[in-house]
Amino acid sequence: MTTLLEARYRTVLRLLPAYYRRAREEEMVEVYLWDVDQETQDQSRPTLGEVASIAALAVRSRLAAAGAPRRYAVLGSAARRFALYAVLLQAAAVVSDEILRLTWAATHGAREREVFLSGFIGRGALNGVVEIAGWVLPLLWTVGFFALVHDRRRLARTAVLLAALPTLWPLLAPLVIDWTASDPWFALANALFAGLPALAVCAAYHRDAPPAALPFGTPGAVFAACCVLSGAAVVVLPGTADLVWAPAACFVLGALVLLAPRARRADGDALALAALGLLLLVVRVAALYPWLGAGLPADLVAGAVVQAAALALLVPVLGLLARRDLAPSDEAAPSPLSRGR
Repeated sequence: MTTLLEARYRTVLRLLPAYYRRAREEEMVEVYLWDVDQETQDQSRPTLGEVASIAALAVRSRLAAAGAPRRYAVLGSAARRFALYAVLLQAAAVVSDEILRLTWAATHGAREREVFLSGFIGRGALNGVVEIAGWVLPLLWTVGFFALVHDRRRLARTAVLLAALPTLWPLLAPLVIDWTASDPWFALANALFAGLPALAVCAAYHRDAPPAALPFGTPGAVFAACCVLSGAAVVVLPGTADLVWAPAACFVLGALVLLAPRARRADGDALALAALGLLLLVVRVAALYPWLGAGLPADLVAGAVVQAAALALLVPVLGLLARRDLAPSDEAAPSPLSRGR
């Protein structure tokens, strides 16, 4: 007869995908009930630690690697590619932007240096700390990227989570000080653009996942190329530049390269790029909307509109390729993930 505790364990195990439950559910239930007295099973519940362990296993088995059914293997590959590409875009945009800011302040006289320094001093201790953190912490995107490609996963997780923290300040500041974000929707979209890749790094690069790998080129060369492209996008069209301009420009060019007929695309690349493109489109629209009707320069609005249109065209094409990657196929045997129970 099924006890209440067994029923509760089976309910929690429904977090796992069906392919994994078919192979492991009975064994897992037997292990969980092994040392529990039969008479107390109707008064017991799974512990929080057991529920957390099953939830973590559910993430790993859905973002699986080799040995899982193709749909889950592609989804896992896509999540890892999404995280890697998004961290690369963030890192290149931050490095190029800060180099340009320092160069401008250093080469345009004392007035520009004072303007640059005024962001860090003379505005109170809290604002000074926030400005310094907003300058320093985003540099950790670069640390996160190189940690990923060198398979230093713990360092990568720590770096990207810290790098994403400054984007939360516009959302949290109204709770701490008398300050309101000029555009809360853009602040939320920008926080998602930083937070979702950071969470993807933590979830997708689990201990059963393969090391991160770029589709072509060495990590240093790809990073340098993205930095140059990000900086060029700002320098060539400075009137159109905002926080999303450089990352979106890099994404559009990178997506076109990977869509080329002879490009080397791994399983999950199309889905990863579709998800990243959609996220960039959301941020682009959130940044563009307040400008409409605000009397801003026409080149700024026109550049943002063209970029949004390019993203809106690319995302459906990538989505169609991703749908083909996720087409049903013969299911493989489940991977040995049970050690995470």
